[in-house]
Amino acid sequence: MNMQLQDILYSQGFGIRRVCSGLVQQGWVELWDTEANDWVRCLDSTQDIDPEGLRYRVQGVEWAYHALGYVLLHKPAGTECSQKPSTYPSIYSLLPLPLRLRPNKGAVQGVQAVGRLDQDTTGLLLLSDDGQFIHRMSSPKKHVPKIYRVTTKHPVDASQVQRLLDGVVLDDDPKPVKAAACEQVSEHVLDLTLTEGKYHQVKRMIAAVGNRVEGLHRWKIGELELTEDLQPGQWRWLTAEDLAKLKAK
Repeated sequence: MNMQLQDILYSQGFGIRRVCSGLVQQGWVELWDTEANDWVRCLDSTQDIDPEGLRYRVQGVEWAYHALGYVLLHKPAGTECSQKPSTYPSIYSLLPLPLRLRPNKGAVQGVQAVGRLDQDTTGLLLLSDDGQFIHRMSSPKKHVPKIYRVTTKHPVDASQVQRLLDGVVLDDDPKPVKAAACEQVSEHVLDLTLTEGKYHQVKRMIAAVGNRVEGLHRWKIGELELTEDLQPGQWRWLTAEDLAKLKAK
């Protein structure tokens, strides 16, 4: 279904329609012409265009059209998963403005974090403006596995691993909380798999078995892994293959 160019830019977070129209009229928008194999400046903001597969540049920066935004961020330490951080910089400051301004039916604009990681926790963080996706990935009823690389202060022994698998009781919940899996990587390192996300859950579970978390890094959600080529603070769009991995259990 074709859309006016100004409506495409609006849907992708480049501002209200008047601003988007101005970007076009001022010559800041270029479209990729597959026949000419080159960029072509467009000066008509009302031009009808098929957005699917569209490549375009705004002020020299290349983008691709995404009807819904699905983003992977390598969260660095010392950042908060909040639009209004209290102490540390917000993770949203790591994203380009269009991702933060994508229009949404709700009151909050832009892509939103799927769950939260503590300020000192690093690793794989998903963001989206698809409400159903956010619910599916964060709901404990969906049992989406999330794997954390846990570095402990004291050496880990087999009894601690077994207690994590059997279940530990946290302060605010009389029902034991179990790890879906727990693999000892080294004397001080565990790979802990959880399918729910309680407040400070990993830290509290490790404390409940008599140890302490010194470092925490989430490296996998579903079958999607955080790869080494994405450095802390960097982000990328999720591909269709990535989304399929997130649905796999």
